[in-house]
Formats: sequence, C-alpha cells, structure tokens
Amino acid sequence: MTSTPEVLAMGRLGVDLYPLQDGVGLEDVSTFGKYLGGSAANVTVAAARHGRRVGLVSRVGDDPFGRYLLRELDRLGVSTDLVTTDPALPTPITFCEIFPPDDFPLYFYRSPKAPDLNVDVAQLDLDAVRRADVLWLTVTGLSQEPSRAAHHAALGARGGRSHTVLDLDYRPMFWASAAEASAHIRPLLEQVTVVVGNREECEVAVGETDPRAAADALLERGAELAIVKQGPKGVLAKTRDEEVEVPPHHVDVVNGLGAGDAFGGALCHGLLSGWDLERTLRFANAAGAIVASRRECSTAMPTTAEVDDALGSDA
Repeated sequence: MTSTPEVLAMGRLGVDLYPLQDGVGLEDVSTFGKYLGGSAANVTVAAARHGRRVGLVSRVGDDPFGRYLLRELDRLGVSTDLVTTDPALPTPITFCEIFPPDDFPLYFYRSPKAPDLNVDVAQLDLDAVRRADVLWLTVTGLSQEPSRAAHHAALGARGGRSHTVLDLDYRPMFWASAAEASAHIRPLLEQVTVVVGNREECEVAVGETDPRAAADALLERGAELAIVKQGPKGVLAKTRDEEVEVPPHHVDVVNGLGAGDAFGGALCHGLLSGWDLERTLRFANAAGAIVASRRECSTAMPTTAEVDDALGSDA
C-alpha cells in the first residue's frame, strides 16, 4: 500500500439496492436507491467519517457495479489499494425490505460466489496487516476458501497485536449450519484482542446468550475486550478488570441495517483515540443510532461532530 492505514478491514463489499418506499414488499417496490454496502466496507467508511486513514481488502466483479464500488470507496475516503477486480465473478447485490421499526429482511445475491470470498493470501499486504493500528475481520470471511486461508494468514502475521478485532457478523445463509460456523470461529478467538457481536452471534461463537456469560466466555478464550450488543437493552462490554453497560441511544428508526457497522467504525475511532471504555461505547452507540434513523448505510455514516451533537442532546 502507498501508506499504512490506521484501520484495515477485510471482507464483504457489494451494492445495496434499498427501496425508496417503506412498509411494502419488494414485489410492490418501484424505486430503489443504489449505495455501497457490505459490512467490512461500511465499517471502513464509518471510520473514515471520523477522520481515520482507512483501507479495505476485498474484491469486486469486472462489471459496472464493480466500477461503481471502486469509485464510491475512493469518494468516501477508503483506500482501494488492496481491492482487486475478480475476472470471473459478478459484483454481489443485496436488497432489503424496510418495515420500521424492527423488520428489515435482507436478500443476498452472491451466486455462484461473491468476489470478496475469493480474496487469497497473495492479495494481502502482510506488512500493512502487521502495522495497521486496527485490523477488522468478520466471520463471513471464514465461510469459504480462499478467503478463510487469507484470514488465517492475516492473523498469523498480526501475531495477536492490539487492536485485532473480530466482528462475529454471523449470517446463516452463508453457512451450512451454525455448528460449521462455530467450528471455524472458535480457533480464532485466541488470536484476536477484541470481539464484537450480538447475543445470537455469541451463542454461535461460545454457546452463551446471557450477555455477561458470553463476554466472560470470550475473555476466557483470549480476547482482551468483549462487546455484546443487547438490542433495546444497550451494550455490555467487559475486560478482565472492568465491566461497562450503556443504554441505547433512542431514535425513530428508519432502517436498522447499518447501525452495527456505524458502531464498528466509531468503536475503531474510540480505540484509536485512547478513550475510556464507557466513552467509547456511548459514542459508538450514538453513531449506530444515527444511521438507524437514515435510509442508507454507507453514505449515512455520521461525522464525529454529528455524534457529539447527538450525545450533547442527551445531556
């Protein structure tokens, strides 16, 4: 890479086609908005909005949608040095339905395979992987080869350095079973320093849905910081000597799909800023809530000033 990013993420990148009409199924939607999407890509965009130098390791198809994504990444401040064009696979598309406040079905079109799962070891810049202040990985990247091997290579090069983050990001449609996902997740837990997931994802990872039990299990397996999202109950985070629980930041929800990625980018910013755990979680919670109040994901990511303003309004 031309310069080492502060935040380097690996994983999903695609086009989101979101309806511009709410409360109706896709069969009745007539207009859509086109946006950059994919969890790892969204996290990098979110971190870039906080002024961080970011990069993404992924792939796109050799098609108009792939060219659109490369252009959007560049426009949104994400380095594309490690995003390559796959000669054979089409750029994936994701549709959603919007039924506020809490129903947002997703439909992934990633057949026969998404280019981001074709990321291989040769595509990695292992020096950048080692030197990045935050390496952000997602469980989806473990679901197929050669992406799985590339993730293992990145973790091997990383050597357990802080901050090495695993977003549990379990999507059942990408796996044959939850048991298969568990078998691939558990060996990685001792190689990362931060783990982020909701209660259902924690059950897949460590067999626990109780937030404190899940956090303890993640710490026992090697994480230094375990963050468990509890939905309407807020977020719980634990280290070996600290526990913090913060309530949700309330908004009128338009589309909840990008909230977790906004949380992730804001979490990276808080970690890099050296903030205490409570301040980091409150900031990340507010960032996620802001995106949930907007239709799109990537282009809805808030700036630091917007998050600070939202937090100030709570005071």
